[in-house]
Amino acid sequence: MVSLVLQRRLAASVLKCGKEKFLKLGKDIKALTKNGLIIRKPNKIHSRSRARLAQEMKRKGRKNGYGKRKGTKEARLPTKVLWMRRIRVLRRLLRSYHSARKINMHTYHDLYKKVKGNVFKNRRVLMESIHKAKAEKGRETFLLDQFRSKALKRNAEERK
Repeated sequence: MVSLVLQRRLAASVLKCGKEKFLKLGKDIKALTKNGLIIRKPNKIHSRSRARLAQEMKRKGRKNGYGKRKGTKEARLPTKVLWMRRIRVLRRLLRSYHSARKINMHTYHDLYKKVKGNVFKNRRVLMESIHKAKAEKGRETFLLDQFRSKALKRNAEERK
């Protein structure tokens, strides 16, 4: 059974008598609740609507100004983590290009070293560099072939 010490004390103070004057307080309280003289208050509702709204705003990128920040910039998102993400993306791109035979081993190795040396800011810059290098190599081979063909023609004319 529930302890009714507090109820006894309250009843005694209301009726201005001793605590021992009450015999069947538990049954009395039950009777009073049945009659509606003692009413239990409903539980308070703690709404999460404001919390949900704030969370939605945070997802959109709001509410994270300087005043809301606790840790240092490095503590919130370390530069090492950013570096690791970037280097992995660039190396993955190089690997895929090499396995697809878009670049040869020499170009791959050269670009790999440049990636490690922080030459490329992001994936787009690396891709531009690769395309530029391929175009340059194509131009060189074209000019070399032209030069060779001219040299062969000259040699053939000289022999006649």
